[in-house]
Amino acid sequence: MGYNIDYKKSVAKDLKRIGKANAKRVLDRIDEELIENPGRFPALSGPFAGMRKFRVGDYRVIFVIIDQDVLVLRIQDRKDVYRKR
Repeated sequence: MGYNIDYKKSVAKDLKRIGKANAKRVLDRIDEELIENPGRFPALSGPFAGMRKFRVGDYRVIFVIIDQDVLVLRIQDRKDVYRKR
């Protein structure tokens, strides 16, 4: 019963910022971990309520679950991911 993974358009810019090697590692982990059971990852609170986080090394993947889809909203370094742009 896998989930479909979709990416927000701005994620492409996030991936360019982190470099090819790190981007490949993050995308591979997303394919491995999020497809089967994305609900097992911690939910965020405060202004990010309803979103979930997934850790890959020093990077955080912020996503939401909508029915049978996982929408990846942001991929950034952990020190920057929660800051407003």
